Amino acid sequence: MIVHSAVVYTVDKNFSQKQAFAISDQHIVAVGTDQEIIGNYDASVIKDAGYKTIYPGFIDAHAHFYGYGKSLQAADLRNTKSWDETVKRVRDFAKHNPFPWITGRGWDQNEWKSRNFPDNQQLNELFPDIPVLLTRIDGHAAVVNDAALKAAGIKAGQTLDGGEIQIREGKLTGILVDNAIDIINERMPPLSARQKEKCLLDAQRNCFAAGITTVQDCGLGKNMIAFIDSMQQSGKLKMRLYIMISDEPENYDYYLKSGPYKTDYLNVCAFKLFSDGALGSRGARLLQPYADRTGWTGFLLKPEKYFESIAQRLINSEFQMCTHAIGDAANRMILNVYAKALKGKNDRRWRIEHAQILHAEDIRLFGEYNIVPSVQPAHATSDMYWAAERLDKKRLQHAYANKELLRQNGWIPLGTDFPVEDISPVKTFYAAVTRQDRKGYPEGGFEMQNALTREETLRGMTIWAAKAAFEEKEKGSIEVGKLADFVIMDRDMMKAPIEETWQAKVLETYVGGEKVY
Repeated sequence: MIVHSAVVYTVDKNFSQKQAFAISDQHIVAVGTDQEIIGNYDASVIKDAGYKTIYPGFIDAHAHFYGYGKSLQAADLRNTKSWDETVKRVRDFAKHNPFPWITGRGWDQNEWKSRNFPDNQQLNELFPDIPVLLTRIDGHAAVVNDAALKAAGIKAGQTLDGGEIQIREGKLTGILVDNAIDIINERMPPLSARQKEKCLLDAQRNCFAAGITTVQDCGLGKNMIAFIDSMQQSGKLKMRLYIMISDEPENYDYYLKSGPYKTDYLNVCAFKLFSDGALGSRGARLLQPYADRTGWTGFLLKPEKYFESIAQRLINSEFQMCTHAIGDAANRMILNVYAKALKGKNDRRWRIEHAQILHAEDIRLFGEYNIVPSVQPAHATSDMYWAAERLDKKRLQHAYANKELLRQNGWIPLGTDFPVEDISPVKTFYAAVTRQDRKGYPEGGFEMQNALTREETLRGMTIWAAKAAFEEKEKGSIEVGKLADFVIMDRDMMKAPIEETWQAKVLETYVGGEKVY
């Protein structure tokens, strides 16, 4: 294949622009001017790009591909303006989905007038016998009905480490936070092979439409990874995936014995752990109490010794350690755990996922130990309406600190955390550069000292995301020898007025030179 008459952002070392490139056997074999490529190469497929803009295929450095696919089979509760509206959506969904359990995801009490967690009274009235599980937008809190509580054997007054079962006046409210949700999940009936396949193919369809050619999925077990591998090998699943292995004993036993696993479509070389919860549900572990909950600092999901023990196992393996950390206390703990194991400069690329709230004194540790901060720019623009209520102004200065973190190692991978945020790389681009919502709020941008430039953002969504997965030699830029993963857009996000960039549309997406959208 030859692609010509384009504005090609190669995202190579010099961030050079070209006009054309040639593809053979799924790889790029030449990049240059129209004259250089058309004059020297023949191809069965010749694509005139009509001077549209071409970028390397977008790589989402932190998402939940399979989880997103599952969310597409559940009630969509995003952008509801009240608990009543949320319940109405669940009721409408249930009419057309006769499943043994009713699930939904996406509600956010911070977008409601009351800003308080709901209770399950309405769910109990509507669904007295069918279990209902409605997960908050961040996945770190949920509301369930009494039928679900009964199925899981949860009782008032029950406590657990790293989670909360909320009660009011001695009665269960149905609100579960962090590890408490696992008690429910363990009782849910497993999906059939056909249902799993539908989840994956639905997720793939939407990702390709958004220009995403690789997703870094943050936490799956060995059985699901094997299922994905079989779908890729059969040619049904064409999405490239870097999968972090979930933090479970059987996964360590299997993968530490067998080692990393790599194909052209699948890369399994990392473990994913969780140190704390999320800021929105007040589960993030802070050094000082929440500004809007007296004496409350959130919680760690496991003790520090646990993370130290895993770090010691992984430092003696070929695997990366990738740990979710939101609060400044959680980030400090994980940074110190990593530092103890890494012992100085290195190229192990151990990652902290989110690195959301940091103490000023701890940021230097990312650079001193080459720890990779994996961030999601849209989190800043989603949380900016209420983050100041959770934190004081001083802590906010070092929250969502993308630019400050970029300086530590000179590069930073960017993702979305979908389905927590929208899957769109265009929205990631806009959020990273403007630190505003689409209405231009707040004027001047949210904590603009941490905005990224357009070039930094595009690199973060392509070559730097690839680097975070040890894949920078095979993807992330349009260069000779790399996989022919690229996207054709209707406008140039590098030059269009910044307020128009979020309107950019994907025209075509290619994986290995094959048009997939």
